[in-house]
Amino acid sequence: MSLFEGPKPCRSVSSYCRIIRIVTKLWLYQPQSSICDMGTLVHQNVQKYYGSRLDISNSLQTSASCALPSRPIPTSAFDALKLVHPKVCKNYSGCGLVVPEKLQGCKILDLGCGSGRDCYVLSKLVGKSGHVIGIDMTEELVLASRKYIQYHQERFGFEKPNTIFVHGYMEKLWETGIQGGSLDILVSNCVICLCPDKRAVLKEAHRVLKDGGEFYFSDIYSSKIIPENLKRDPVLWGEGMGGCLYWRDLISLVLEVGFSTPYLVTASRIVVHNSELQRKTGGINYASGTYRVFKLPKNLKQSDAVVLYKGTVPDHPDGLEFDVSHSFKKNISVRVDAEMAAVLQYSRFSADFSIQSTDNPAPGPKCTSQYCHLNPFLLADKPGSMKQCSSPGNKGGCDGRTSSYCNSNHC
Repeated sequence: MSLFEGPKPCRSVSSYCRIIRIVTKLWLYQPQSSICDMGTLVHQNVQKYYGSRLDISNSLQTSASCALPSRPIPTSAFDALKLVHPKVCKNYSGCGLVVPEKLQGCKILDLGCGSGRDCYVLSKLVGKSGHVIGIDMTEELVLASRKYIQYHQERFGFEKPNTIFVHGYMEKLWETGIQGGSLDILVSNCVICLCPDKRAVLKEAHRVLKDGGEFYFSDIYSSKIIPENLKRDPVLWGEGMGGCLYWRDLISLVLEVGFSTPYLVTASRIVVHNSELQRKTGGINYASGTYRVFKLPKNLKQSDAVVLYKGTVPDHPDGLEFDVSHSFKKNISVRVDAEMAAVLQYSRFSADFSIQSTDNPAPGPKCTSQYCHLNPFLLADKPGSMKQCSSPGNKGGCDGRTSSYCNSNHC
């Protein structure tokens, strides 16, 4: 079935955080043999128990939804956010706003689109020639999101809509008709930690991306592997603490399915407000982190390179902070390793850089253990990395400008 023929109403795993809270009492009396059992139970009960919208934004037991990044969102994204319908913002539940750079004309998929807020921001940024697909498991949210398609089309001055919302499992995107190699960018916001089968999600993300495409995602990570008994706790799972990945396992998984090494963009420590959850998790620490990974063409002949940023990425005329390890100033030559050179050469950023292969090796990370530069806990503990809101939850999410803005009536 084609995506645009109207997919059958199947259900995704996008809103676990809210759904788990609805089915917690029922789940406590169910057999708890595996994470797959939990996922199956959620799927079976979501239609029955998710018939109405619940405002749970202030009931979260951690600070995950209230991180204030030290690196503000770009002006264009900030302006687009202010144009989103207030009711869409009111129904939003997430961990921030996931907006990578240079989106004009791109085709983007939002995994777990919820109320559609991020989709509408992306809709404005991709422009008339771009396209945004939001996928969610919950019929009520998808139907509510669709109500505002025409509003945003007119608000953005587009001749026709560039956004659609569909039902579907994020592990089974083929069921919605999304073809392999058809998308430029995927985004997700605190979703993978709530999904039972993370490998399947990443494999599908890799399948539907074009060569050079990007998966840009924020999620919750643990400082050590989560024990099985904690994975079976419904409240911990609903908070993202029971099902989140040990941060090193993320690296293994993305490499296993064929992505590039992940690039860490931002991170912050997660504060657990509930004393019972603190007792359960014991010595496990949690952090939120935003990573970007790329699907590179197969059988590349890669080499280190000297690259020069031209200052042509919108909102970044003087420099591009690609991730914590790569900062490109306009007209300043920088040596990069072979993989980063390939990312810049084959992604949508290729026209923004001059790239010259070199035999001189690029400098490595300034730390001793492998992948230490990808550790969200180390980044979160650096001065000025990210701040936390003082409240345990904040309606609409904090999106990287100021706390006063987050606590205002804006999105």
